[in-house]
Amino acid sequence: MTHEKKKSELSKCAYAVIVAGSLAVIGLAVASAALMASARECTIYAAFGARPYIVSYSQFSPFVYLVVANAIAASLEAIAVFLIAWKKGEDKIGRKVMPFIGAAVPALLYSSTGAAFAAGADMSYCSAYGGGKRVSICSSDAGRAFCGQVHLAVNLSLGAAAAVTFVQVVTSLALSKTGSGDGCDSDSDSDFCGHGCHSKH
Repeated sequence: MTHEKKKSELSKCAYAVIVAGSLAVIGLAVASAALMASARECTIYAAFGARPYIVSYSQFSPFVYLVVANAIAASLEAIAVFLIAWKKGEDKIGRKVMPFIGAAVPALLYSSTGAAFAAGADMSYCSAYGGGKRVSICSSDAGRAFCGQVHLAVNLSLGAAAAVTFVQVVTSLALSKTGSGDGCDSDSDSDFCGHGCHSKH
């Protein structure tokens, strides 16, 4: 392996970690989007005899943003996996696209997760019962189920954001290991995994 081929051929170990991490990002992002999108048409009663209130994730713009952002992030990460695993980073288009994906995915995940966390902290509606006071959506049994589903979706999105950060850290470490291998030519693909660099004689 020559040093001129700056490791877009990271190492087999690094590839495996990065691909596995990227697949985790996709799974968590898809699960988050699907779970949030299914949080709808939940009927809540503020009190006995009060008019029921139907709540849906679509009434909260940060939740809608989370669904859209996670879906886009999962799609972009799937493209990244294809470029990493099948194209080995050597495709000309891939070399141009990867930096965009690397910036867009965490931006989408962190911004949507932050917005959803803020919105989920105080979910309430104005009830005609009791003089139009605001009632917490999470105060009833049905409301608590809705809130639990929303909070789980947000936590999954946070997990996806953490996973993509992990992937980027691993990629940076693998690239730095490649760049620091002066005077040795490694056959083992294992600089990153801590097996050292084995010089050819």
